[in-house]
Parts: sequence; C-alpha cells; structure tokens
Amino acid sequence: MSLHLKERLELFVKVLSESSVFIGGTSYSMEYGLNKAFNTLLGLRELNRDLYIIGNGGSTAVASHAVVDFLNVGNLSAHTLHEAAVLTCMSNDYGYKHAYSNIIRRIIKKQDVLIAISSSGQSENILNGVTEARNQGAFVITLTGFNCLNNLKNMGDINFWVDSYDYGMVEIAHQFILHNLADRFKDKDNQ
Repeated sequence: MSLHLKERLELFVKVLSESSVFIGGTSYSMEYGLNKAFNTLLGLRELNRDLYIIGNGGSTAVASHAVVDFLNVGNLSAHTLHEAAVLTCMSNDYGYKHAYSNIIRRIIKKQDVLIAISSSGQSENILNGVTEARNQGAFVITLTGFNCLNNLKNMGDINFWVDSYDYGMVEIAHQFILHNLADRFKDKDNQ
C-alpha cells in the first residue's frame, strides 16, 4: 500500500535529513556540502567555464531540468551530454558503458565541472564518465543514493549521498539539491 501525501512528505524530510555529503572520504552535513558546491559553481561562473551534467533514465530528466535552472537562474554555461544523436553514436561505436567517457574526452576541459547523477551509483557509463572527467582535470560533483558503499559515492570532489533505496525519493532529493544550488545564485545575485 502506498503512503499518503503527508506520510510521503514526512518520509522525504527524514530521508533528506539523514543524507550526507562526502569529501575526501569524510562525511559532512548537507548544508556544508551545498555551500562547497555552490562556491565551486560560483567560481566556475567567474572563470567562464562550462558545467556538464550526466545521468541515465530518470536521472537524465533531473539533469535536463537542472541545466535549465543553472542556465536561466545561475547564468552558467550549462549542458547535458545526452543529445540523442551524439549519445547513440558513441554507444554504437564504443558501447554504452563508454558513451559518456568518449563524449567527455572530446569536450570537457580543465576547470570545467561535471555533475554525475546515479541513484545506484553503479552505472558503468557514469563511472567511466567521471573517471574521464577527472583525467581531464575537471571538478566532479556526484549525486547518488541506495547503498552507501556504491562506487560513485567517493569518486567526486563533492559527493552527495541520499540515504534511501526508493528511486522516487532519491530522484526527488537529487532534484531538490540541484534546485537549492541554482536558487543560491538567485539569492546571491539579488543582494
């Protein structure tokens, strides 16, 4: 039996409050991580560098929405990497698990930022993409959930982990985190 709206909202607040940020293997509060991530993105904007966001399935939709917010509200040069023709070309030529890494190898530059979203933190194409971004000198922010020992959780410079095995909760939390980061630009720019 599914939870009613009020119970679902209470569960979301609980999940978010029990989630963590990992930097260099050390756990920090969500607020600390959000401040670090925002300052990184603010620096990205000041350097006129690019933000790229990747994900699969529902996380791809979260990535697309976040790009709109970062572009519109944050005035960042923000991009997704899942344009159909490019992604299917790379998947066909190199295999899906290497699709993002091949795109990233061709476009990401030192001082760019990659945000990698994976609910499970186990998607091979995301893991390979993050490895390639780090090889290129990019700053990496990850958003994961499920098992706290997932592979992606410690691959970034800042790693947001949502303490839930519920896809919906994890995806909504990822969207909430990214919205919060974009909203910080609005708050800063209106000061």
